[in-house]
Parts: sequence; C-alpha cells; structure tokens
Amino acid sequence: MIKGFKEFILRGNVIDLAVAVVIGAAFTAVVNAIVSSIINPIIALVWKPDENGTIGITVNGLWGPVTFPINELINAIIAFLAVAIVVYFVFVHPMNVLKERAAAKAGITPADQEPKLPTEQELLVQIRDLLEKTPGR
Repeated sequence: MIKGFKEFILRGNVIDLAVAVVIGAAFTAVVNAIVSSIINPIIALVWKPDENGTIGITVNGLWGPVTFPINELINAIIAFLAVAIVVYFVFVHPMNVLKERAAAKAGITPADQEPKLPTEQELLVQIRDLLEKTPGR
C-alpha cells in the first residue's frame, strides 16, 4: 500500500500540479502587492489615471469618456509570469533533474522511455493485411 502511494506521489503530473496550485495561490498575493505598489506607479508616470484611479487609454464615447484599464491587464500578465517563473525554477526544474538522475541511476536512457512508433512501411503492411481480411474484396 505504501509502495503504491509512493508511486502515485512520485508520478510527475501529480507533483507538478500540486506544487503549482499551492505555490501559485500563496505567491499570487505577494506578486499582486508588488505589481500594485511598484508597477502601477511606474505606469502612472506615463499615463494619467482617470478620476477613479484607473490607468489606461481614455476614449470619448456616446455617454462620456470611457477608460480601457490597461493597468489591470499589465497586473495580470506580470503576476502570471512571476508565478510561472517561480514555480518552474523552484519546483518543476529540480523535480525533472531528480527524475533524470533516478533514471540514469537505474540505467534508463531517454530513448528507452519513449514508446517506439512503427515505421511507415510497417503501417502500410498492417493496412494491406487489414484490407486483405476485409470480406467482399
């Protein structure tokens, strides 16, 4: 039972997903705070915020000015990239290195891990054999 649990936990997808969810949730608050306290003021140096404090491009519409909130888009992009970079370099990359070392220690090469696909000629032979077996031919 413990061996099965160990295999389940060491399966790459499970660990990658769990790490991404936990670290992403925890790190998002930090990134959002950094973006709103550092990046937004830098953007405000270039664009003047409207009366609501929204930074973006203002266009005069039928019922008055409308501001497209570019600061929210920039916040989301920076937050996503920061979380993705941290999760990759702190967790995913080291886990991949550990997997490669374990495979090398076990004597498994990357070519051994990939399934061998049939060649084009083998596929054509299989198709020919299936067509010969088809009734009514």
